[in-house]
Amino acid sequence: MSCCGMRGEETGGAVGSAAYWVRETDDGARELTLSVPGIHCAACISTIEKGLREIPALEEGRVNFTLRQVKARWHDPNFDPDDIPRKLAELGYEARPFDPQAAGFAQDDAEAAELLRALGVAGFAAANIMMLSISVWAGATGLTRDFFHWASAVLAVPAVLYAGRPFFRSAFAALSQARTNMDVPISLGVITALLMSLYQTATHQQHAYFDAAVSLLFFLLIGRYLDHRMRARARSAVTQLMALSSEGATVIEADGKTRFLPISELKPGMLVRIAPGERVPVDGLVEEGSSDVDMSVITGESNPERVKPGEEVFAGSTNITGPLLVRLKAAGEDTFLAEMIRLMAAAEKSRSAYVRIADRLAGYYAPVVHTLAALTLGGWLYVTGFNWPVSLLHAITVLIITCPCALGLAVPAVQVVAAGVLFRAGVMVKDGAALEKLADIDTVVFDKTGTLTLGQLKLLETGPVSTDILAVAAGLAQGSSHPLSRAIVRAVKERGIAPAVVVEVEELPGRGLKGIWQGREVRLGAPGFCGVEEEVLDKSDMPHLALSVQGRAPVLFPFADELRPNAAATIRQLKDMGLRVEIISGDREGPVRAIAEQAGIEHFRARCTPQEKLAYVEGLAKAGAKVLMVGDGINDAPALAAGYVSMAPSTASDIGRTAAQLVFLTDSLRPVAFSLRVAHRARRLMTQNFGLAIIYNIIAVPVAVFGYATPLFAAIAMSSSSIIVVGNALRLNFITRSFIGRLRRGQSEDATAEATQGRQAA
Repeated sequence: MSCCGMRGEETGGAVGSAAYWVRETDDGARELTLSVPGIHCAACISTIEKGLREIPALEEGRVNFTLRQVKARWHDPNFDPDDIPRKLAELGYEARPFDPQAAGFAQDDAEAAELLRALGVAGFAAANIMMLSISVWAGATGLTRDFFHWASAVLAVPAVLYAGRPFFRSAFAALSQARTNMDVPISLGVITALLMSLYQTATHQQHAYFDAAVSLLFFLLIGRYLDHRMRARARSAVTQLMALSSEGATVIEADGKTRFLPISELKPGMLVRIAPGERVPVDGLVEEGSSDVDMSVITGESNPERVKPGEEVFAGSTNITGPLLVRLKAAGEDTFLAEMIRLMAAAEKSRSAYVRIADRLAGYYAPVVHTLAALTLGGWLYVTGFNWPVSLLHAITVLIITCPCALGLAVPAVQVVAAGVLFRAGVMVKDGAALEKLADIDTVVFDKTGTLTLGQLKLLETGPVSTDILAVAAGLAQGSSHPLSRAIVRAVKERGIAPAVVVEVEELPGRGLKGIWQGREVRLGAPGFCGVEEEVLDKSDMPHLALSVQGRAPVLFPFADELRPNAAATIRQLKDMGLRVEIISGDREGPVRAIAEQAGIEHFRARCTPQEKLAYVEGLAKAGAKVLMVGDGINDAPALAAGYVSMAPSTASDIGRTAAQLVFLTDSLRPVAFSLRVAHRARRLMTQNFGLAIIYNIIAVPVAVFGYATPLFAAIAMSSSSIIVVGNALRLNFITRSFIGRLRRGQSEDATAEATQGRQAA
């Protein structure tokens, strides 16, 4: 994909024009991505996508709900891209160009702050108005009752006007475009309840409904804020990927001079110098030099790969040991890293397409409630001979009593309780929707390094090795930051052996270390560097280091990653639940096969790139599988986002943790199976809560329509239905308490059993 408009002269568009931000794809199509902050519900998605279909030239107009973006695609070179933001403005949505390089996602989250302030104001006002209402409920009359009503009004009016702004703005925007959304009846109910309460207070009536209006806003703001935070997490995952991009590169010109050029000015064929410790800024082929490069962005493996002339390096990876000269193949939007960012955004869009039950009901809620309230108003006007106060009172009661608080809390209440249960068991839930989906999975796909394993290479026992050989190896290795060198030092120190004194230590990039010990040359590094013949090496693909001491035969040190505690027991539990378990890894086949055999997993795939991981997970989904993706690396992020539900260990990369919906906080793998058990119980409680909410409406709505309830009764009934739903959700604490106890005992028992098996195997 090439940038079509990063410069105005290339597109004919000024910076303020949408044409400046158009990008051209490989197939000749043109794309424009716009940020639309006003997207916040299912009705918004439907309205925007329907409106964009009215533009004939557009082939595609899609909303990314999670990222609040609109992406449009077309081929017609004569199409004016400014028509897209103009159309969105007609629909009532402000749109601005989305520029990931200039602005990214790092803008201050003003909306989150506004929602939090509104939530605080509504909560403070609701608590105090409820306290003031106690005297009225207890039977206060006359001036005393009027005083408490006016005191409540002083709190309620500014609280409603301030805290209700997110709903009022949305409702006004919808009505100004002759459409409706879920915020219209909410706003109508709150405002009419407030105005009716002021009227009741001014005319010295017994009841006022300030508490109902403010409490309604408080409950609804909780849901709106939590939803906003969920989307913010998804945006931050892409932000962190973008942080791996470099701003420019050091280019060597034909006359040998060097200069630093920004990414936008780099061209294929340029020669780029990358010093040790620098992040690789471009995709290219190594032309001169050899080095160890951290390729975890691509492979997810902690063990650096040696690169030499003719081999590829990729943007986002890190050069570790030696200087490299790289012939540039791609920079900026054409790099592997940029493709990762696009994959991540696309996968997030796919995940956000999951539509919850409450969202599906949103399309029916507003018109049904409006119709019901209007019929109630008209019916009572007819019955009472156009008695407006009484008729309006009953219509307001219908609007309040049909508030979807119980329905809205049916899922979040269980999610909050389940999140607490899981946290006590060592699992952090980042996205409540994950609990709904976790109960449906039928396939579990694990990454290997850092997920099934601890991500730390361990020196394997290979038979008797003399103490002085181990000491020499540690003496050389302690001068290097290479992961295999650190593993040797760690293993030797665990044996209580002091590293030998090695002098004149020199590191040869891509080969190893050499030095002098007791007057003899010693080497530690690649087997060939230490004189080990190729045929001596096993074919397992396991990482090796060799040590050569002048006058002695070389010694090979094999390494392997260590399986997480309880991994084999967890895999057995997952299989007992009827789940298919697989491994998909960027590592070589030998290490992947070894870990699969230890864990008891029959199905595995090795040497997979991030694109292949993503394609495989998406392929499983297309075949009807519902996949739990468990991974930890940057290279796992798109697959994590594409999974039906995703999980990562707390030791994962920041991007991996952000992309995952659940994070387990212990070294043990046991919480993965436990999370599934909690999810199944949580789903049952969610279903029960939906049933309770529906039963409430079946009973409450006729009561309100036929005038057997006041707005105060409606507010109490609405709150009571919410309390019942929350109380049912709290049952999860008792249901799972015994499981947490067994989980902790099981971890201890499994750790003892695995230690015993390890000693027997040794």
